[in-house]
Amino acid sequence: MKFIFTSYVVTKEFKHPESWLNRIRAYTGILEALSDKHLVSSIEQIDYEGECFKNGVIYYFLRLSCLGRFFPVKLHRFISFSQPSVVVIQGLHSPLQVIQLRIKLGKKVQVIAHHHAEKPFTGIKKYLQLWADRYIDAYLFASRDLGMDWVKKGNLASSKKIHEVMEISSVFHPVDKALARSITNVSGQSIFLWVGRLNQNKDPLTVISAFMQFAAANRSARLYMIYHTEELLPQVNELLNAHPSRDAVVLIGKVPHDDLLYWYNSADFILSGSHYEGSGTAICEAMSCGCVPIITNIPSFRMMTDNGRCGILYPPGNQNALLTALMQTPTMDIQARRTASLNYFKSNLSFQAIAHRISEIATQLQLK
Repeated sequence: MKFIFTSYVVTKEFKHPESWLNRIRAYTGILEALSDKHLVSSIEQIDYEGECFKNGVIYYFLRLSCLGRFFPVKLHRFISFSQPSVVVIQGLHSPLQVIQLRIKLGKKVQVIAHHHAEKPFTGIKKYLQLWADRYIDAYLFASRDLGMDWVKKGNLASSKKIHEVMEISSVFHPVDKALARSITNVSGQSIFLWVGRLNQNKDPLTVISAFMQFAAANRSARLYMIYHTEELLPQVNELLNAHPSRDAVVLIGKVPHDDLLYWYNSADFILSGSHYEGSGTAICEAMSCGCVPIITNIPSFRMMTDNGRCGILYPPGNQNALLTALMQTPTMDIQARRTASLNYFKSNLSFQAIAHRISEIATQLQLK
């Protein structure tokens, strides 16, 4: 089959193909794995025009005018000329453009929409999404429950087109823990890691509060926090300064993405307090390095942990439930959970697993 991947998002701050492809490599790895058995190309929109070939995938770079973003005649003409079997649209927030794409392609080409954390539109845009639903053959959601929320809210007509497929994967892998810790300089017998924004949705205050209670009885435990936005940093500092176990929490701040390889491999556990995620990049990356997840019981995390079999799930915002989960870790068979985490990542969250699932879905659509 011939696949074309694209979106209707323009990222003008990138001017060079290599820097852009490096930026989205947690996504392009899916295309590269898919190219082992199929012809795969991707149309990107940055401040550049041209094409390049990398790891089995052809990347085309187009510039669209402001009007062209809403009425992408140039993009759709290019897609139609390429004669694809399947077009995968990244994101669900461009219903008007998808309707135009279907009109241009006709009925023979399969159109798949891949969810990327978007929430259902309301108002008139909601009915545009419902209209576009007629012209989309399949939806890919990291969790079926996420897709069902769109059905319940009336943005999709039914659940029949929903398929459970992770949106991105991880470029990281296990390395020797002693080597990793010599680079990160972490200390403590039980190492917990947080990676995310310090905002209300990620809920660092609940995580820190529970962890300091846990650390009061487990003095060798340490929580290292990596974050690239600081919305709640004043509240975090206030919370830490008021607690006798504050030294158990180490604020690292922002680190280069490539350095996360060593941080994930330094940790035993990955923590999250998220109330909503379209998937969970940090959790996926951590699991690819063998971290045991202790994370919230939300749809995407249930899928990513095999309903908690790879770690522990707790209700979002529930400090006592998180403390109960943390108290299980000193007696946990960490190696067994680590193995389960790595195995589940390989079979469900890796580039190869995602590509295989997309190929299966596309094949089913072609046979209809």
